[in-house]
Amino acid sequence: MTDFLVRAGLAKDVAKIIELERATANAPHWAEAEYVAMAERRTTEYVRREIFIAESNDELIGFAVGKIVGDLAEVESVAVDAHARRRGIGKDLCKAIVDWAGAQGAQTVELEVRAASGGAIGLYRSLGFTPEGLRPAYYSDPIDDAVLMRLDLKKRA
Repeated sequence: MTDFLVRAGLAKDVAKIIELERATANAPHWAEAEYVAMAERRTTEYVRREIFIAESNDELIGFAVGKIVGDLAEVESVAVDAHARRRGIGKDLCKAIVDWAGAQGAQTVELEVRAASGGAIGLYRSLGFTPEGLRPAYYSDPIDDAVLMRLDLKKRA
């Protein structure tokens, strides 16, 4: 049994999402307006995005962002509070994105992860993602390669 809940993010969560994002060095740093648009489920004809949060005792302890373009989904960002890691929160947030993507008709989910992030790569492998390629020196501060990973939802079903 987990001591946290994963749910769709709401506009009221945006301030806490930004606080955690800013405290997570490796997380993509987006404008507040982007988070608000996700939380309000604003979509375009071509792009759908969703944000999920994990909370424990009414405190936000993690979030993840997913995007779908056509039938291709992407895990864009996953951040878990440093004091709440290694409890399955990141895994459950990723599962929420994968489940949402499948329900929205996506056929494939992709992501990029730092090559030096062995723990994250292991987590994604445990969800069925497989390495598909490498982008040399993709990340900066510190410089690191990006491992491209993919999950085929047709095979998962």
